[in-house]
Amino acid sequence: MVKVGDKIPNVDLVEGSPGDKVNLSTELKGKGLIIGVPAAFSPSCSATHIPGYVNSSKLKDAGQVFVVSVNDPFVMKAWGATLDPTSKTSIRFLGDPSGQFTKDLDLSFESAAVFGQDRSKRYALVVEDGEVKSAHVEPDNTGVNESAAEKVLSHL
Repeated sequence: MVKVGDKIPNVDLVEGSPGDKVNLSTELKGKGLIIGVPAAFSPSCSATHIPGYVNSSKLKDAGQVFVVSVNDPFVMKAWGATLDPTSKTSIRFLGDPSGQFTKDLDLSFESAAVFGQDRSKRYALVVEDGEVKSAHVEPDNTGVNESAAEKVLSHL
C-alpha cells in the first residue's frame, strides 16, 4: 500500500474526455492533494466525502486538488459538475478507466459484485513535489473517517 515517501505513479489519467490526458507525476507541482474514491455518484462519495472538501474553507491551503476514481472521463466530468456546479473550487475530477493508477498505488480492492470491477479504496494523499507526505487510507476500503476532509485538511 502507498506510504509516506512514495512517488506518484507515472500513469496517464483522463479529464473530461479520453484524449485529455493528465499525468499527476508531472502535473502536480508543489503542494497538492489526491483524493481517491470507490465510485463517482455513490452515496458516501457524493453526500459526504467530496462535499466535505468542496465546502471546506481550509481547501485553499491544500494546493492543487484532484479527485480520482476508477471511472471514465465522462462520468467524472458530470460528477464534478454536480458537486461543484459553479466551479467555486479548483478541484479537478480525473478518471482512471483501467485502474492502473490505483493499482500502482496498491489501493485497489476487489469489488466486482458491487461495481463490476476492482475499484479504489477511499483515500487522501497529501503530496509535495511528487512525493507522498501523508497517506489517509480507509481501513475498511469505503468508510469516510481517515480520509474525511476535516481530518486531512486539519494537518496541512
